[in-house]
Amino acid sequence: MADSLYANGNYTKAIENYKTYKNQSEVYDKIAKAYIAIGNYDEALKNYKAGIQEKPNDALIKYHYAKLLAQTKKNEEASKIFNDLILIDHKNPNYHYELGLVLEKVKDSTAINCFRSVYEIDQTHQKAIYKIAKYYLQKRKHQLVEKYADEGLKVYENNVKLISLKAQNYYWQHYYRKAATWFEKLIELGESSEFIHEKLSYCYYYKFEFEKAIEQRKLVLKYNKNDAASLYAIGTYYYELNDFVNAEKYVKQFLAAKDLPLDAEYSKLATILNRQKKYDESIETLKKAIKENPDNISTHFRLLITKDAYYADLDTKLELFTNFKKKFPSGFHGEYIDKRISELKKEKFVKAGVKAD
Repeated sequence: MADSLYANGNYTKAIENYKTYKNQSEVYDKIAKAYIAIGNYDEALKNYKAGIQEKPNDALIKYHYAKLLAQTKKNEEASKIFNDLILIDHKNPNYHYELGLVLEKVKDSTAINCFRSVYEIDQTHQKAIYKIAKYYLQKRKHQLVEKYADEGLKVYENNVKLISLKAQNYYWQHYYRKAATWFEKLIELGESSEFIHEKLSYCYYYKFEFEKAIEQRKLVLKYNKNDAASLYAIGTYYYELNDFVNAEKYVKQFLAAKDLPLDAEYSKLATILNRQKKYDESIETLKKAIKENPDNISTHFRLLITKDAYYADLDTKLELFTNFKKKFPSGFHGEYIDKRISELKKEKFVKAGVKAD
């Protein structure tokens, strides 16, 4: 009756019936599982412990007890029992695997040895293979990541965790075409996350596939509509496509989303505005950039060039270039400044001559 109640999900009633059973030593583990099902882990642990006292050589009860200890963060006790189980049967891969998980939780560096032991016993163990491959990815040992990931995918070709590791492994080596192929496979398998779409966007960007890069970045915005990095990236991708209207739109959204906008981003917006000949807006934007970082000579120079394009009066332009030269007497811009001052003087002289005639 209790077994039937448990099988049908009536766990509390099952517990009541199990407790009326004459030989309690035979049902402690069943009571424990029923308590787990309703989320009462303390009672489950008590019953597993009672079951072990009655049947000290029952490895299965010990195994489930140790797993619940680990689940309830009693890692030291769990580790001891898993070690005891390994001494009893060192060829059982899951004993090593579960011990590895416990050691991983307490940041014990020997956890990887447990996962390697699993692999030695069972070279098809997907979870252990993933742990090993992930470890080598963190160590940037790219060849070993590929070796283990490929071993696992031979057995289970749609293992999304291993596919993700392969994609990341290529990405961190800057093999963007290969990385894109594996990120695309994740999406084909129904996977979707900020991380996947962001990294795939970068891959497309480095492949100069800007439309696809934009599409992936917009998917990132579905997770976080105010993600500043994505807004700025989309703006720059539109800029690469010479779509300055959309480039302006997204860079402005980026600046609005930033708590503390940076001069480089304002300068990018100014460049976009200049390409559309919106010089007045560009000038105001560059002033903001200078306010963010007054020491950036490049921004001052960009403002000067923008004013040169916007203003018509030669005297005003000449004054701007002369003042700039006084303020910044040396630097990359020196030759250009001198040339432009000379051009403006000649232009002014020619116009004066025309008027005289």
